[in-house]
Amino acid sequence: MYPKIGHINFLNVLPLNYGYAHVARDLKIFYGVPTFLNGELKAGRIDISNISSIEYARQSRDLLILPKICVRADCDVTSIILVSRRPIDELHNDKVILTEKSATAQRLLKIILHEHGAAPNYETRAVAVDKPVDDDATAALLIGDDALSVYLHPPENFFVYDLGVEWHKLTGKQMIYALWAVRKNFAEKNPDDLQVAYKKIRAAFEFGIEHKADAINSVLPTKPFTFAELDKYLGNVIKWDLTADGLDALKIYYSKAAALKLIDAVPELNFADV
Repeated sequence: MYPKIGHINFLNVLPLNYGYAHVARDLKIFYGVPTFLNGELKAGRIDISNISSIEYARQSRDLLILPKICVRADCDVTSIILVSRRPIDELHNDKVILTEKSATAQRLLKIILHEHGAAPNYETRAVAVDKPVDDDATAALLIGDDALSVYLHPPENFFVYDLGVEWHKLTGKQMIYALWAVRKNFAEKNPDDLQVAYKKIRAAFEFGIEHKADAINSVLPTKPFTFAELDKYLGNVIKWDLTADGLDALKIYYSKAAALKLIDAVPELNFADV
């Protein structure tokens, strides 16, 4: 049984997307934002996907982590930001808008603001690049390509906070934003198919990283970024190797999320045998 594979088609995985198009065309790829694919994986409509790292905690009984690949940043992430009318230390019971696209970023922001002594009124809804903070709010969370655009071209009279930097200030650690996971029942019933799919995903990633310049050039006509901006972002800011230090940082994130009851419990990190 060939697996159905979800793919979050953000620029932070541009090398993989490029690799899928060139060396893994036979894979069945389903595209969507993180929150959509989180739900598709939970419903069993896809078998493997890159997902918000917090989603593994919420579905850990039914999922296995694919080893060696992730989306992480050592400090700056530049594509997960808080745009605010006031300094972060002055946010208290203000209204903060949360993008509806990411579960990990939402909880990361709540952890960071809690550590700053803030207890905002959160509301989840769409956030626009051209007006990131609506008139009825003090701040807004953006992720992905939208966030990167605002980070590189910040609006006047607003404070822009990189959540990777804020997390590093808080913990001294890197942050894993996304994992690749497989449904446990698929892995148990189809170990050979999983092995083939995993090798193809790794090969697509490696191809895309090796041909990073070509991958960047392929999207420049449709993206509001320069080659230099994306070249710095991909590989220097965003990294894709799942390291032991990264997993230690992920456990800290889960512990803080559980302490604030943002997840039920700190999950065991169980890996697929691939």
